Order: sequence, then structure tokens, then C-alpha cells
Amino acid sequence: MFAKLGCALLVVAVTVPGLAPTVGAEDDFPLAGTYTKDARCGGETAQREDLRVKITENKIESNMGVCTILHRKRDGRTVEAQIECKVPGDQLILGDVTFTLRDDKAIDFDDQDHTSPAVLYRCSE
Repeated sequence: MFAKLGCALLVVAVTVPGLAPTVGAEDDFPLAGTYTKDARCGGETAQREDLRVKITENKIESNMGVCTILHRKRDGRTVEAQIECKVPGDQLILGDVTFTLRDDKAIDFDDQDHTSPAVLYRCSE
């Protein structure tokens, strides 16, 4: 879905179960941050625009496009989201994605069709 959606790892705003998202409440949204796709963030890798993915509470930005998070749901370490991505050619693509938080602060990403699994590695801010 990554490549398919054209949004280098887009994903999901996460909320603590039972709480509505609050602007600026970073503790309620553990995915917010800057990541690199399929390579640890550091050195030259951290500078590569083609690998960089920025996730905020309501959107995901990458060199492939911008995705808006339409709906999200968290269950423990897993966040499921429905996203809408605007990709080159002004196409809009809807899709479901899953993020799984790992102990090493990376995120396992998968799309609904399992066509583009990836690992997002958090960059130090």
C-alpha cells in the first residue's frame, strides 16, 4: 500500500483508548515524528528525501505524496487507520493500513493487501 498508495508510509494518528485526540497531545499520538523507510535513521540515510516519512496527528508526508488520516483506532501496540492519499496526477486513493509499535521505537507497517510491508525507523528530533 506504501508504493500502491504513493505515500511512503502513511499512517495513523493514534489515540489512547477512550480518549479523543487533542491538538498538541503528543502522548496520545505515539506515531508522531520523523522516520526513514526500511533503513535506520542516521548519517546519509537521515538526509535522503526518498526515505523520509513525517507523521503528524492528522497527516503523513513523504516524497510519494500527502495522506490525510480519516479514521484511526488503537489496540495496544497496533494502530489501524483509514487514509486518503493525494498522489501525483491529482489522484485520490483510499486505503486501510496497520502500524505496529516495536520495542526499538520502530514501526512495522502493512497495507490491507499486504503488498508493501515496511519498517519505519524513528529519527531523533
